Amino acid sequence: MSNHSAFAHAGRQGYTGVPRALLTDRGDTVSNEIPYVFVVDDDISMRESLEALISCAGWRPETFASAQSFLDRPRPQSPSCLLLDLNLPDLSGLDLQQRIAVDRADMPIIFITGSGDVPRSVQAMKAGAFDFLTKPFGDDVLLSAIEHAIQRSHSALGHDAELQTLRDCQATLTRREQEVMELVVSGLLNKQVGGELNISEITVKAHRGKVMRKMKATSLPDLVNKVTRLRLAAGPRH
Repeated sequence: MSNHSAFAHAGRQGYTGVPRALLTDRGDTVSNEIPYVFVVDDDISMRESLEALISCAGWRPETFASAQSFLDRPRPQSPSCLLLDLNLPDLSGLDLQQRIAVDRADMPIIFITGSGDVPRSVQAMKAGAFDFLTKPFGDDVLLSAIEHAIQRSHSALGHDAELQTLRDCQATLTRREQEVMELVVSGLLNKQVGGELNISEITVKAHRGKVMRKMKATSLPDLVNKVTRLRLAAGPRH
């Protein structure tokens, strides 16, 4: 980037124009850590300006001059977002977006572009970008976009953590308990489940009780909901 917006003048002098609402509850994250805001831009003055602004706003900035240097950085476990320039010296912003689309889905991308990059910005949005800002824009516009992106990341990480807990619970089931669970959530009665598996109704009740405890389900509808979430996460069956 070469066209600086108002935030570029914050430099290392500090920043005092952050809306008060944007400075609250930054520590309330999945990991109770300050969220990261990553910046990938080959313009050193822009990186330094963004770093100063992000720090003053209460987030944890990390800047990178190229897409590859960002990819070499281990994935964070706390909420984060990425400020990304479209024009980079190695991989383009769109290429980087494609690279991290799957394994960093919890990291929303905010593209920062020049006015001539609008068509590619539309392409980026269609590919899943969280937002794109066209220069020049105000500090508050950028800070608000970051705030909402961090909230999205927080929600995504929370969902992932809940899903992993469900998978861990499911992994404790025996093969027979898994079979009983699948039939129970499909709507079959204990007697019908027994008929399908050629076991007694009493045995079905015993397995069902273990399934409920291991899956930490409070009711049958709760168990159905948990199994549905696991199925959706696993994707379509072939």
